[in-house]
Amino acid sequence: MEQGVGVIVTVGVLLLLVSAVIVMIAFGFSKVPIEKKYEISGGGLGGAFDAVWSPTAHEAGMERDRQTQRTAPAPAPGDPPDTIDDGRIRLDL
Repeated sequence: MEQGVGVIVTVGVLLLLVSAVIVMIAFGFSKVPIEKKYEISGGGLGGAFDAVWSPTAHEAGMERDRQTQRTAPAPAPGDPPDTIDDGRIRLDL
């Protein structure tokens, strides 16, 4: 009888420790910004695995790359210049 109780207590303590470690790991990863989680572009063979096993991360990386390569729109000829009023930039739309 005492041996059965000892086994149950040991298993309970181990389950508690494992669940505490899992919670701590999940909490630690939830604090990392998404830019840092998926910082590696995953070129080559790693990119193929990323596309298969984590398609949303792969798509987010592709969109991030697209946005960093995009250029800012230039003003069209004849547009009025922006004005500065007391140190504030006023955009006339």
